[in-house]
Amino acid sequence: MALKIVGISGSPVKDGNVEALLKYMLDHAARQGATTEGFNLSRMDIADCTHCNYCIKRQKPGRYCSQDDSGQMLYEKIEAADIVILASPVYFMRLSGRMAALIDRLRVFVFGNLAGGKLRNKIGISAAVAWGRHGGFETTHLSHIAAFLTLEMIPVSVHHCISPLGASSVASREGTGLFDASIRHGVALDEPGLHSGRAMIDRGLELAGMIQGHNA
Repeated sequence: MALKIVGISGSPVKDGNVEALLKYMLDHAARQGATTEGFNLSRMDIADCTHCNYCIKRQKPGRYCSQDDSGQMLYEKIEAADIVILASPVYFMRLSGRMAALIDRLRVFVFGNLAGGKLRNKIGISAAVAWGRHGGFETTHLSHIAAFLTLEMIPVSVHHCISPLGASSVASREGTGLFDASIRHGVALDEPGLHSGRAMIDRGLELAGMIQGHNA
């Protein structure tokens, strides 16, 4: 059975560098035989969690959260996946506000009367795009990884990369932080960053395959 991967871009920029890196990673996974879907929060409506606790006792099929937005569709896609990629731009040395809002909403898989524990033992891959080479990758990855651990997922790590914590790519040429108007997707020119994306996907597929084999 083909492994299912869901990737989510937390950038507010449509057709930006985060979406480009995520697409690159999903395309690499598809070439390995995985089934992939990508979602961009730049085109979706995800409200802040209001901590109303609806999810604790009132979940029912097709309704995991009280809020009527794009959340339910994403919940269903994430729950059905074997691997989840959270991809965020680095803003102020951390993940984006849109990604933070989505992560807060994932509490439906922690406390939910129906969905609680549904992400246990799924594989989580972090991806981040920064403007400069050392501009906040690891704090962004750690936020994603903290979410994976809270959800009892298994985070992916690869040592021989820019960061062992996740796919890490820069948007400026060679990570210099200098602006060049002729470059739309600087991540496409960042081979070390692209390598980290491929490596994280390969390791994620390896781990998910092990779990799938164990459960067969």
